[in-house]
Amino acid sequence: MKKVLCVEPVIFIYMFAASLTSPLAQQFVYRRLWEQEYNSTFVNDSRVSRCELNASSQSYIKQKEVQEKVSLFTMQLDLTGSVPSLIVAFVIVANGDHQGRKRSLVLPSIGALISSISLTVISYFSLSLSVLFVVAFITGLFGSMATFLGGGFAFIADVCHDEKQKTTRIAVLDLIFGVVSGLAGLSSGYFLRGIGFTWTFVTASLLHVVNIIYIIFLLEDIVGASEFQHQGPVSYKELLRKTFSGVYMLFKTAPCKKRILIIVLLFTFMTYFFTMIGGTSLFTLYELDEPLCWNEVYIGYGAAAFTSVSLTSFLGVYLFSKCLKDIYIVFIGIFSYIGGMVMAAFAKTTLLMFLVRVPSLLCFMPIPVLRSMLSKVVLPGEQGAVFACIACLEVVTGTISLSVFNVLYAATVAWFSGFSFLLSAGLCAIPLAALCWLLCTSWNGEDLALLVPEEVSSIESIDS
Repeated sequence: MKKVLCVEPVIFIYMFAASLTSPLAQQFVYRRLWEQEYNSTFVNDSRVSRCELNASSQSYIKQKEVQEKVSLFTMQLDLTGSVPSLIVAFVIVANGDHQGRKRSLVLPSIGALISSISLTVISYFSLSLSVLFVVAFITGLFGSMATFLGGGFAFIADVCHDEKQKTTRIAVLDLIFGVVSGLAGLSSGYFLRGIGFTWTFVTASLLHVVNIIYIIFLLEDIVGASEFQHQGPVSYKELLRKTFSGVYMLFKTAPCKKRILIIVLLFTFMTYFFTMIGGTSLFTLYELDEPLCWNEVYIGYGAAAFTSVSLTSFLGVYLFSKCLKDIYIVFIGIFSYIGGMVMAAFAKTTLLMFLVRVPSLLCFMPIPVLRSMLSKVVLPGEQGAVFACIACLEVVTGTISLSVFNVLYAATVAWFSGFSFLLSAGLCAIPLAALCWLLCTSWNGEDLALLVPEEVSSIESIDS
């Protein structure tokens, strides 16, 4: 059977299934905790509002308690799966330089399949929510979304030899990420209303099965079979040694200027990812609370609204890359995010909450551009190492961010639910400061293009 080098369908299916499951899992937890708090069955009727607007009533107090419990439960669940997924992300993605990228794609897909099946069982048999902690840990052993995306981006970096093409195709993957997330979010409300939690989780499980079949039987691996044969059997100890030595040598053997560039770019990526993940993760809880009181369909509309943000961010990367240096594109994206978060903090009507997406139209641009900048500054044989660093940073930063912002939201929801959004906007000053330092020291995008050829020529002279 002829295999292909097209990884985009894999990203599409995985992200649709994951984005279909994620908001429903949060709503599932919200409903179960709501039923425990009120000691009654949650009635799914869009004509009935469960938001109490009278701050002095007992129902209002219970409503805030449910919000706090869901926020803290989500934080604990994220922490449970973060440690094993961090180790897996680092080892699998880094070793992709020698053993291929398919492992970093198929293992997280199997983990996501286990998670979807477990959610199906928990929903159907009304099992305790504490089972989710066991599921999160087991799923983490197969890697997380960071492992999957790290492998996907490294796959694209391997097959693209033109620098502008690399930036565009990495941006395309982020476009797929945003568009599919929006479509899945839009359909999630209708799935929930039409077939309920259980069959929606079954649907996500079937999608993961299709994806696993595609990866195993149709996707061509970057590292050929002959290369595997020449390597011979490798012990786990040797595998770990190669993994850590590859990342270590990425920094040790690099010239000082390149090393500092990598560190500053990773720091910028980490800090912006921290603020963005933390701020946007609270949207569902914020929209369920008063005064918005959105039902599942409106929550789906809100998630779908981010589809436009992904499209405009992709168009922004595509157009701006023709006339601006990468670093200026990152600046524009960060300021776009700041505008959206400030507006979200004071959004008290449905219309205003939807309009939050307008100033945020370019907020996704920094992520693919920073990935591309990091990919350009390293050698072809170091792509796995740098994307392993990015994957680990995504796991660690994402977990810490979700934990911090969920705890912060639980502590501030009673007196000002928009405080977390304002803090997220304020923290953007950190990546902005790092970028300003790069500009002030004249370490711009041109340096990224110059470092790798110099290093390649030095290596060729040594070999000769």
